Amino acid sequence: MRKITALALLALLIAGCSSHKGVTHKTAKASRYFKAISTESLKANLTVIASDSMEGRDTGSEGQKKAGRYIIDFYKKHGIAFPKGATDYYQPIPAAYLNAKHNENLNDSENIWAFIEGSEKPEEIVVISAHYDHLGIKKGEVYNGADDDGSGTVAVMEIAAAFQKAKNEGRGPKRSILILHVTGEEHGLHGSRYYSEHPLFPLANTVADVNIDMVGRRDEFHKESNNYVYLIGSDYLSTDLYNICEEVNKKYHFMTLDYKYNDKKDPNRYYYRSDHYNFAKNGIPVVFLFNGSHDDYHRPTDDVTKIEFDALTQRARYAFAIAWEIANRPEKLVVDKTDGK
Repeated sequence: MRKITALALLALLIAGCSSHKGVTHKTAKASRYFKAISTESLKANLTVIASDSMEGRDTGSEGQKKAGRYIIDFYKKHGIAFPKGATDYYQPIPAAYLNAKHNENLNDSENIWAFIEGSEKPEEIVVISAHYDHLGIKKGEVYNGADDDGSGTVAVMEIAAAFQKAKNEGRGPKRSILILHVTGEEHGLHGSRYYSEHPLFPLANTVADVNIDMVGRRDEFHKESNNYVYLIGSDYLSTDLYNICEEVNKKYHFMTLDYKYNDKKDPNRYYYRSDHYNFAKNGIPVVFLFNGSHDDYHRPTDDVTKIEFDALTQRARYAFAIAWEIANRPEKLVVDKTDGK
């Protein structure tokens, strides 16, 4: 056995004290990378994603496919690869699947994925998701969906770039990060349901899903400040995940966490209305970040000009910090509850 000096013993004691089930010592480096998520880049990307040229990004439309190509070009530019085991950035979904429940004459569509491989536990997967579809064109008006869910789409893009930056600097996540832009959300959570039924990585190895859907605005309950976010589902399956969301927020002083919609009995049923649900129903811990509804929800007036980019930036950084902690903690999240459905 090698000798342990007094200095080395002190280092070991410090490391041991930092490995409790809350925020780990590794998370102290998160701020170096979440600060790379910039308002300017979010705005530049959302201005394209939610532009009229994308024709409202309806599922399977040419406008959505154009948005998908823009997302993929972003990942290529930042050196972010598609996942191991995949042949490209697409998970194709046939029209027959998309139309099976409610025949809406949808065309073939695709989930889009990207991947940052973990350095120590690459087989364990942390999913970061957002849907990139919206409502298309109705009666000649383009439904741009800047908040729903252009905001989540660009947030996930920036989060991926921040994780890749960390990896490039030798500080990449211990667990692998699967970036998942899902299609068909507006028609019934089809893309995330398809992934849950045809996962690239075993669901048993999927540690958590951090889902981001509408994070660029404020709602009627927060007229005085946009410095908040609704968290939904974080405590349904894993006490560890709930604690991480709370402790990361306290550590970095991000914003007010609002649990108004976390009750499954809430009449809005938001827990069941976004893509995290298709992970939760399979026993995977989830947290859903959401700014609440507003007057432009599902209207052609949901435009980039109404996005509050300071709030979008802060929420994207917070989501990154949550994912960073999940990916880098010594132990996999413990599933200690059965309330996912």
